[in-house]
Amino acid sequence: MKYTTARYCFASNPRFSSSYGNYMYSNYFGFNEKPFTLTPNPRFIYLSKNHKEAFAHLLYGINSHYGFIELIGEVGTGKTTVLRTLLDQLQEENYRTALIFNPCLTGVELLRSINREFGLNSTSEYASELLVELNGFLLAETSKGRTVVLVIDESQNLLPEVLEQLRLISNLETENDKLIQIILAGQPELEALLARPELRQLNQRIAVRYRLGPLRMDETRTYIRHRMEVAGETGGVSFSNNAIKAIHLFTSGTPRIINVLCDRALLIAFGDEHRRITVTVVARAIIELMNLTKVKKISMVCTGLICIALLLITLSLLVSGWMPGKRDPGTQNQVLKPALSAGSKK
Repeated sequence: MKYTTARYCFASNPRFSSSYGNYMYSNYFGFNEKPFTLTPNPRFIYLSKNHKEAFAHLLYGINSHYGFIELIGEVGTGKTTVLRTLLDQLQEENYRTALIFNPCLTGVELLRSINREFGLNSTSEYASELLVELNGFLLAETSKGRTVVLVIDESQNLLPEVLEQLRLISNLETENDKLIQIILAGQPELEALLARPELRQLNQRIAVRYRLGPLRMDETRTYIRHRMEVAGETGGVSFSNNAIKAIHLFTSGTPRIINVLCDRALLIAFGDEHRRITVTVVARAIIELMNLTKVKKISMVCTGLICIALLLITLSLLVSGWMPGKRDPGTQNQVLKPALSAGSKK
């Protein structure tokens, strides 16, 4: 079947086009697989400066045996990426790890899940008995020189009474050391939850905290390039500089949204038989993702293009060295000198 026929099917049958187009654009652009899937894949992991700092904080807190560690990040900023990287680095001969990713449990259910993750055959309905079993396990692992790490993802969904149960787990310790290191990872709502008066004892025990931020512009560019290279790209497609700037502006540097937008942009370029992702293609992808009406589409495109144009003008002025006030050096010095003298008085 010729490509023209494939394009006709792609354009004429919207229900069929999504899966068919996703399959076909990988071949068309020379990918071995789709580069911008939402499913976490260790091979596609990209650690920005922010992610590396988060990883370092977590590892420091674990090896220092601080007990409680907090990782905060907005949806899609890469908390799971950091946690997966961390768990991969914690070798079994020195660490024992457990990951709880469905924290919508009661206190007893959470304890039972923790014990099972550590390989304990816990069936008791009583928290006291489950804690005794866990304490025995922790003491045995500590005697072997292993550090026990518990990671609870999406911790903002924990009930206050369940968090209080975690505090009781952290009480399992020897005279000199904590027996278990607990990482609470979640969205910003976790901070508000821990700030409740009834949880102040737990909040005060968190010695290491880190908040993940979005990717910077240069990191967005590197992130897109990295994922395409891992997917096997060999020059069959490229993103223009303006397209990457538009992607960064729309997504605010959030990796998950970058994936969604880039995937749709590639799909549109495939349908148009283009191998260059331009700002126009990105604008169309944004419109499709936002499901705008025709009137809103026109407004969105115009607004987007104006914003991008203003951004480019500003950047070009900065590069050329022109800034408001630079035409009169004497005036500029008069503004700067009082500020400097005021700073020196402080």
